[in-house]
Amino acid sequence: MTFEEYAYARGPALIRLARLLCGDEHRAEDLVQDVLARAYARWGRIARTDRPDLYVRRMLVNAHHSWWRRPTNREATVAEPADTAGAGDTAAELAERDELWRQVRALPAKQRTVIVLRYYEDLDDTTIAEIMNCATGTVRTHAKRGLDALREHQRISTTGVC
Repeated sequence: MTFEEYAYARGPALIRLARLLCGDEHRAEDLVQDVLARAYARWGRIARTDRPDLYVRRMLVNAHHSWWRRPTNREATVAEPADTAGAGDTAAELAERDELWRQVRALPAKQRTVIVLRYYEDLDDTTIAEIMNCATGTVRTHAKRGLDALREHQRISTTGVC
């Protein structure tokens, strides 16, 4: 597969992953563009791997984490109106979806990455571990902590107990 074929076929999925990771459509597009530019320079080596998509996804996750490490990139993203709503969604469903997404975005970076890769990208723990360059047990730990935080927030908001 040539780089152009790969970029054309997987570009939208990479942008979706980046958008879920960083929560900002424009920054996601910039992130994917940077990653694809770096991948293009190494495409001969990447294409020879068993799973080039896994390699590029790892580049994307690493680039996202590196971006946040830079002191100049501590800006906060603002919530956008949900543009993925279905025609039959009610206001309550939209509000619930928006609140859940705000809570996912509030998770620490690694927990958010695992939650996005597992539940939005539908990847298994082994693949996520390869993308994040960590052990599968670490993936499960981040997933458990992230889900626990989301459940705790849900419990607090439902019962009103702090």
